[in-house]
Amino acid sequence: QVHLVESGGGLVQAGGSLRLSCAASGRTFSRYAMGWFRQAPGKEREFVAGINWSGDTPSYADSVKGRFTISRDNGANTMYLQMNSLKPEDTAVYYCAQSPAVGDLHRGYWGQGTQVTVSS
Repeated sequence: QVHLVESGGGLVQAGGSLRLSCAASGRTFSRYAMGWFRQAPGKEREFVAGINWSGDTPSYADSVKGRFTISRDNGANTMYLQMNSLKPEDTAVYYCAQSPAVGDLHRGYWGQGTQVTVSS
């Protein structure tokens, strides 16, 4: 059974930084793509960033390019999202996801989410 647990969310002022983590268990972590999605109140869940199994091909939504960095540590079965220059519009519940390919993340396994709130 795949189990994904997000952590690292919280309240931060605009311009600040947070680092999210996603700890995975249940199957061989290094064989799967990982990614982050977010959902703000009243909005659809949206893709934020994805990374392939080896970590050498990250991809980002235009809204976070240059501010967020996705990475993974296959030895620790953990994925990260470093979020810098945070804006109030980044406020959302952030979810991690796992699937065979980045393009399939929306159909993969999901964690329970971690709240990120950016105050202006």
